[in-house]
Amino acid sequence: MKIAIFGLGYVGVVSAACLARDGHQVFGVDPNSVKTDLLRQGQTPIIEPGLADLVESVVASGHLQAGDDAQSAVSRSELCLICVGTPGHANGSLDLHYVRRVCEQIGAALSSVREYKIVVVRSTMLPGSMESVVIPTLEEASGRKAGADFGVCINPEFLREGSAIHDYDHPPKTVVGSTDERAAAPLTGLYSHLKAPMLVTDLRTAEMVKYADNSWHALKVAFANEMGRLCKAMNLDSRRLMQLFCEDRKLNISDTYLRPGFAFGGSCLPKDVRAVTYHGRSLDVDTPILSAILPSNRVHIDHALSLILAANKKRIGLMGLSFKEGTDDLRESPIVTLAERLIGKGYSLCIYDRNVKLASLVGANRDYILNHIPHIERLLVSDPDALFEQSDVIVMATAERDFGDIVRQQGKDKTVIDLVGKWGLAGKSDTQDPGRYEGIAW
Repeated sequence: MKIAIFGLGYVGVVSAACLARDGHQVFGVDPNSVKTDLLRQGQTPIIEPGLADLVESVVASGHLQAGDDAQSAVSRSELCLICVGTPGHANGSLDLHYVRRVCEQIGAALSSVREYKIVVVRSTMLPGSMESVVIPTLEEASGRKAGADFGVCINPEFLREGSAIHDYDHPPKTVVGSTDERAAAPLTGLYSHLKAPMLVTDLRTAEMVKYADNSWHALKVAFANEMGRLCKAMNLDSRRLMQLFCEDRKLNISDTYLRPGFAFGGSCLPKDVRAVTYHGRSLDVDTPILSAILPSNRVHIDHALSLILAANKKRIGLMGLSFKEGTDDLRESPIVTLAERLIGKGYSLCIYDRNVKLASLVGANRDYILNHIPHIERLLVSDPDALFEQSDVIVMATAERDFGDIVRQQGKDKTVIDLVGKWGLAGKSDTQDPGRYEGIAW
């Protein structure tokens, strides 16, 4: 395949060299003559393990060329990869003028070619940038229509400095965001030899993937560092602690808990987070991330309450009350907190949870619910039929297996607020035309 790469910085050079190594004809384009001159001489403009030998090899073979002629590169290529920088302003906003300028150059070149070309953005941009900057600029400069006359995709990269070639060959995933299958197909074919999940999605989701990844990576670093400071203050070896932590591949290093939904609760997580942050304060160790966990959790409960209030109906039915499905444990359940606040605002409340029976609650669990909702027994119903009969708004609060089917069967003309997102409910067609469906984070 013939590929033009616009922007010969870190991502551009690594991508160009690896694509050329794989047998593609690559044309590198950059206005910086120092970069293009070095590449033409078989030298790399950046330092990266293994890149110098690779660039020398692919330039010598003729698979990688470099220059500043955008028109020629576009006319000779099937794919145009945009790899320019997107630097940040002091307030955090992105500077997309390099992206806009390259799109103007590519668009101008597209205006004089008849063949169908595909423009692929590898630069990191916030969701909406493809729709607000890339596509309009290409269309205006070319006088042609995206999706009909040329294709548009976004293909975020996951390269780490110091291991970029290895990361290119062994990516955690390959993500292609596209407006249509015609544009996506050549790009998925380009990476078909890589042993990684191939994930094709819409433009905005693909734009957001890199931000979710990097925010999580930053959070992990900061979390480990906070644990390190706490351990040092307690004369513990944090390296050994985190080694033990990472041995857990079922809960700690996994996708468990990484699904958007409602707030956490129970007898362990809130208590343990409070304990460790208290201990940090007693040791004069600042733990801003750990200290922000419970306030963040409370904000999520506030958000759920706002969705219920926005329905503007007074009769509320809660499907679930315990802190999670399959248990009767009500201690620090965020749903109990939600119920308390609804009662305090004068709402009529009805609750169905097959696991919660007041007569069988004992000890701290019983004390907790009676201290928070003394008249809880009057609010509990024994079957979902009674719940739907007495409610105008149905709040799906725990992930009981049959709740989705119950709502599909009985949710007609009800407002459904889903705090779980487990059953594939996505609007009227899935809930037999209810008055309204609202997911807490979707």
